[in-house]
Amino acid sequence: MFKKILIANRGEIACRVIKSAKAMGIQTVAIYSDADRNALHVAMADEAVHIGPPPANQSYIVIEKVMQAIKESGAEAVHPGYGFLSENPKFAEALEAAGVAFVGPPKKAIEAMGDKITSKKIAQEAGVSTVPGYMGLIEDADEAVKISSEIGYPVMIKASAGGGGKGMRIAWNDEEAREGFQSSKNEAANSFGDDRIFIEKFVTQPRHIEIQVLADSHGNCVYLNERECSIQRRNQKVIEEAPSPFLDEETRKAMGEQSCALAKAVGYTSAGTVEFIVDGDKNFYFLEMNTRLQVEHPVTELITGIDLVEQMIRVANGEPLSITQDDIGINGWAMESRLYAEDPYRGFLPSIGRLTRYRPPAEGQRGDWIIRNDTGVYEGGEISMYYDPMIAKLCTWGTDRGEAIEAMRVALDSFEVEGIGHNLPFLSAVMDHPKFVSGDMTTAFIAEEYPEGFNGVELDEGTLRRIAAACAAMNRVAEIRRARISGTLDNHERRVGEDWNVALQGESYDVTIAADRDGATVRFADGAELRVAGDWTPGDQLADMRIEGEPLVLKVGKISGGFRIRSRGADLKVHVRTPRQAELARLMPEKEAADTSKMLLCPMPGLIVKVNVEEGDEVQEGQALCTIEAMKMENILRAERKGVVSKINAGPGDSLAVDDVIMEFE
Repeated sequence: MFKKILIANRGEIACRVIKSAKAMGIQTVAIYSDADRNALHVAMADEAVHIGPPPANQSYIVIEKVMQAIKESGAEAVHPGYGFLSENPKFAEALEAAGVAFVGPPKKAIEAMGDKITSKKIAQEAGVSTVPGYMGLIEDADEAVKISSEIGYPVMIKASAGGGGKGMRIAWNDEEAREGFQSSKNEAANSFGDDRIFIEKFVTQPRHIEIQVLADSHGNCVYLNERECSIQRRNQKVIEEAPSPFLDEETRKAMGEQSCALAKAVGYTSAGTVEFIVDGDKNFYFLEMNTRLQVEHPVTELITGIDLVEQMIRVANGEPLSITQDDIGINGWAMESRLYAEDPYRGFLPSIGRLTRYRPPAEGQRGDWIIRNDTGVYEGGEISMYYDPMIAKLCTWGTDRGEAIEAMRVALDSFEVEGIGHNLPFLSAVMDHPKFVSGDMTTAFIAEEYPEGFNGVELDEGTLRRIAAACAAMNRVAEIRRARISGTLDNHERRVGEDWNVALQGESYDVTIAADRDGATVRFADGAELRVAGDWTPGDQLADMRIEGEPLVLKVGKISGGFRIRSRGADLKVHVRTPRQAELARLMPEKEAADTSKMLLCPMPGLIVKVNVEEGDEVQEGQALCTIEAMKMENILRAERKGVVSKINAGPGDSLAVDDVIMEFE
């Protein structure tokens, strides 16, 4: 077995590989850029080598620098993780020439299947059903428009060397095809050093289901069931699960066997993933093969009990697989939620900054559930603008799908992240969405269910009452503490009343609290009662409560006259007042927000790539105004309504913060 492995990656995947390597008794070497000098993967590794400036194209994807780090450290093998150099045949070739083992497939397999154009041609020759499209190289935007029109809109414009949602656009007309081609080409060049683009038909109402395969160099190949990855935003997976709630055993077997046949046809070894589009009649079409470990691999590990990273290392060491197809079953159900540094209230645009608070839920067994959190950050660390905005992959396991979802709801509510915008509220909202809960979803789920973007969650009456009861009980605890402090100052204790008013989400509840040693009974004006228990004390930012015996986890912040409560995707101001205070509060006017309707505000920290208009131009609704690049993604900002540009405050190359005014309108 190898004595030392270098991980040619960063962030959570580097940390993930380090864990398995250490469990196998293998020493690990991290590489890092200037921006990652204090990163978690650097601290976890046995040693670390500096490889250059923050931009990936000056550090993590420069083969010569990674090879030098291998030489300096004396590593015998390299695990590439995903992204960066993981599917670069030149890197595999360089390792082979240096006599260093690549923890991944052979160079020929990477060339055959890592390139989306080549892989589709091979799949077609092998008789695999593929989505209609144009597989040749596309020279310019005019040709892209012509091809798109011939295929028929909508089309998917994709980077040949792409992955992780980078370099992908859906176009519904000629204008979007032209814009999408150029943006995809730019993103592909910046992220992968390869700007080749291809176009295929975009299948409406699809489900995205992928098969995990594992093959060795002795001719053995197995499939480890499937993963459902249909909850996507901007072609980037957000929530994954295993198994799929849609497949039956017959379809699973057919997809698995086809995936293994394809892997064997190209001499594939190591862990890989064959991705399919599946329609409503369970017809499946080959999409692509990812010749590396997938981001969502933990859900497969949770339902099979197989450590995929360990298996990859053993295969790279020349060992035959120790498992057969008959050894692989499906135990329970697993969910994965990708926690991103993205602000869901601003169209999921990237957010950067320091993690002033980062407290994931405790990992391990929790009753009948299992909680796992793969992460590459820590409290006090920074989310950089140079890399992918993923903070963590939160995974839960339950005996069935319903239990896995409930475990995820509680885990998400228990996850504390402060200092940056993040998508925790949105993830919670999805877990409660009827379509998701029923398993009735497609890759259009987010676009269809949140067409105007995510604006928070409106909680139902039952949940509001549960939160109101919890806040009333918490307020009582806080009032008792204040009364005792007051008593130490003026030699008497102020009496804490039993009657309160709780106002939240536009609702107002008059309640009476009867407390005892085990908790409190909160009685509402209509006679309904809720029993509240918990060990929250003032100052705690997380309240683990039980309402009528059922768990309710609240993130708690202090506001004047109450609490800021975040739970189940909702962000609430909860005011707990005496009856007289409530009466007076109803007379207070609401503060109006400032009018920014005549300004284009920067929705994220980023760099202006292009400004499409000039002062004095008349713009139409939907017209492109400028392009901003952040975290390797280009974002086109468009006019919300017709108007005339009166002033432009920023130009190409300018670095902007959130809410900086880019341009103004008459």
